[in-house]
Amino acid sequence: MNEPLAERLRPKTLHDYVSQQHLVGEQGALTNQIKQGVIASMIFWGPPGTGKTTLANIIAEESKRPFYTLSAINSGVKDVREVIEKAKQSGGLFTTKNPILFIDEIHRFSKSQQDSLLQAVEKGWITLIGATTENPSFEVIPALLSRCQVYVLNSFDKKDLELLLKRAINKDEFISKKKITLKETDVLLRLSGGDARKLLNIFELLVTTEPSDKITITNDFVLQKVQNNTVRYDKTGEQHYDIISAFIKSIRGSDPNAAVYWLARMIEGGEDLKFIARRLVILASEDIGNANPTALMVANNTFQAVTVIGHPESRIILSQCATYLACSPKSNAAYKAINAAIQTVRETGDLPVPLEIRNAPTKLMKELGYGDNYKYAHDYGNNFSAMEFLPKEIDNTTFYEPGNNKWENAQREFLKQRWKDKYRY
Repeated sequence: MNEPLAERLRPKTLHDYVSQQHLVGEQGALTNQIKQGVIASMIFWGPPGTGKTTLANIIAEESKRPFYTLSAINSGVKDVREVIEKAKQSGGLFTTKNPILFIDEIHRFSKSQQDSLLQAVEKGWITLIGATTENPSFEVIPALLSRCQVYVLNSFDKKDLELLLKRAINKDEFISKKKITLKETDVLLRLSGGDARKLLNIFELLVTTEPSDKITITNDFVLQKVQNNTVRYDKTGEQHYDIISAFIKSIRGSDPNAAVYWLARMIEGGEDLKFIARRLVILASEDIGNANPTALMVANNTFQAVTVIGHPESRIILSQCATYLACSPKSNAAYKAINAAIQTVRETGDLPVPLEIRNAPTKLMKELGYGDNYKYAHDYGNNFSAMEFLPKEIDNTTFYEPGNNKWENAQREFLKQRWKDKYRY
């Protein structure tokens, strides 16, 4: 029984595949593609253990295509070219079903490695399926990204995870020999973090190390068994998300000491430094915003510096940025403003742009009144004219409420002077 439980239970068909119904359910985005065998190049983006590799295998099997796989961790440009050449030969001259090349952790490929895929994808020699836990907008070169559809895979929910446990109990050759009762699953599911592979690994550890063949799974039983088998830092699993969460919340809470501690934990655990830097850029807008506009520049410069410098010196740059952000005044006003505006858009739909502020590049548009009565702000005192910019259906709606800090108090006063008859400032 050398093969892990997660591998033994890996689905072979779409019928057995669990979760991701938005992709492979009855109305899923990939369902018709798979049924018809018309497969476009794509990238699966999602947390670990959400079925990216499994889905790629199933797509190849159900579409009856040759299947090649590479891992970005241990493959170079030479390996990519060799596989592409094999794929070209296996595709033949008289088939429209070109081979599938699956690349796991494609975000780890360098620019030159990704460049080596472009011609093969463009010419149709291969159908590329990449898998990544990182945002492909940052990690995949634009030329390759434009040739692929991106599909997001979500963490498994409680129902899906419990289904996997029951499948293991009833169908696994080894575990089914034991008499296992699932009395409580809350702790087991929490430890998995929505990662199906991790759930099955933990479950296998629990039941195979228990001498009795009669096992009742309870929260206390799981805690007692697992606490002695804690991994110091799993950068692809639960701690990856828990520790980055602790790091962000420490900065949001203005605690530079906790921030550098959690930063050190990630660095020592081998976390991707660019991942940390990206989260700092997001935080600079989400949690600081206009309370200190310089924060975003510092965070963005940190990301650029980390990209150029690399390990180990980048630890200093990250520490400087983290402590600076932790010591900055905080405001989530910009974050709340865009969320409120998006919610309004979803509720009100595509409201028409007021004629006064429409562009009028053609004679017909001018005749229809596009741009009529537009007041050019710079023609008025204080470079301001109190005209209507929102659709009339949502006139006077306030999305942006400045926070209570030096920068945003000044913004509030600025807005009060100009919009005293329109917005509530």
